[in-house]
Amino acid sequence: MKRNKLLAVALSTAMVAGALTGCGGGSEEAKKDDSKGSVYYLNFKPEVAEVWEEVAKKYTEETGVDVKVVTAASGNYESTLKSEIAKTDAPTLFQINGPIGYQSWKDYCADLSDTDFYKSLSDQSLAIKGEDGGVYGVPYTIEGYGIIYNDEIMQKYFATSGAKAATTDEINSFDKLKEVVEDMQSKKDELGIEGVFASTSLLPGEDWRWQTHLADLPIYAEYNAKDVDDLDTIEFTYNDKYKNIFDLYIENSCTEPTMLGSKGVNDSMAEFALGKVAMVQNGNWAWGQISETQGNVVKEENIKFMPIYCGLDDEANQGLCIGTENYFAINSKASEASQKASVDFVNWLISSETGKDYMTNKLGNNAPFTTFSDSEKPSDPLAQDMLGSMESGKTSIPWVFTTFPSQTFKDNFGAALLEYAQGTKTWEDVVSYVNEQWATEKAAVAE
Repeated sequence: MKRNKLLAVALSTAMVAGALTGCGGGSEEAKKDDSKGSVYYLNFKPEVAEVWEEVAKKYTEETGVDVKVVTAASGNYESTLKSEIAKTDAPTLFQINGPIGYQSWKDYCADLSDTDFYKSLSDQSLAIKGEDGGVYGVPYTIEGYGIIYNDEIMQKYFATSGAKAATTDEINSFDKLKEVVEDMQSKKDELGIEGVFASTSLLPGEDWRWQTHLADLPIYAEYNAKDVDDLDTIEFTYNDKYKNIFDLYIENSCTEPTMLGSKGVNDSMAEFALGKVAMVQNGNWAWGQISETQGNVVKEENIKFMPIYCGLDDEANQGLCIGTENYFAINSKASEASQKASVDFVNWLISSETGKDYMTNKLGNNAPFTTFSDSEKPSDPLAQDMLGSMESGKTSIPWVFTTFPSQTFKDNFGAALLEYAQGTKTWEDVVSYVNEQWATEKAAVAE
């Protein structure tokens, strides 16, 4: 099939049933007023469950329309949705994770083409569209990832004798990044760091930055070269580019490669926040982890992004990896009144002063709608850098990892990377394993 420009993202497909937390905004009278309809939102993010409860209450106070919020326990969204959607009182507003998620839930997704929130998208190509041209998923936040760096350490390096670059602007290719990183690693004592990169977390369940986010780049390049947006089998054509950057990470780190199986994401983010390292691969969501780390020494103005350079073509024009894992969908099986109530609720979120304040400042969303002015956009340094990358004219790398065949594939890919880092598996073994697992898992999904 022809490659489209949708920015897709990953959402775990290996989810198991779990606990729910719920709240209802509004009165019993509002719940019984069927003519108004009601909203039941199944929330994906437990970390903002209390905020959604506030939103529900506030909206009901303003409109008299009841809003119920149920939050799936972490890692259990898919199974929770399967359970809840079958009930009489099913979610009217829920979340899909991109084109693959749409295929799973298309029988429950209403066409959103005529909604104000779709028409207000700053880039309508971000929406999930069906073969009939209808719009079935609308992103409510955009996220980005790359290499986060501490500019204070970088400036200290640029001042050293024989530095391989004078500014970060000169680092616009893998070759230059490698040259700088290896020189920095040789000067780590002089720079006061334990290594250039934070730990490449390969603890099972903590390896998503590598088996999903980093792997997005070579798979995107393969899709792009073949003019497709998915494949039943891959050749892992650009595995050498992946190896370039993965080796750079593990060989110029504060942690020996053989010890990476004991490291989690929190470990690596703490290493960065405490000034032990100069760089870490992660996304704009990591700002909270950095700023809230006890003993954090990295100043806000020194936290910046650069793209993940691995040797792909035209890297000087490469931007960050930009996408979303959060698409609103409205239950087409709900009553007409409740579908309208749900549309009105989302419109309120992205157009009213109260709703926009919640979206940006309390829910932490980088909302991709024209209804948000510059002053209503997130102000944290990573979000600002991400928005700057999007507006720079550079080519963002879309999140295609939502097409990865299964969580099993990703977990096994991560396990193979750990064996490679520990020296018990060759890179050729990893490549063969990835290709075989991809084909096997894609075939299993198709059955």
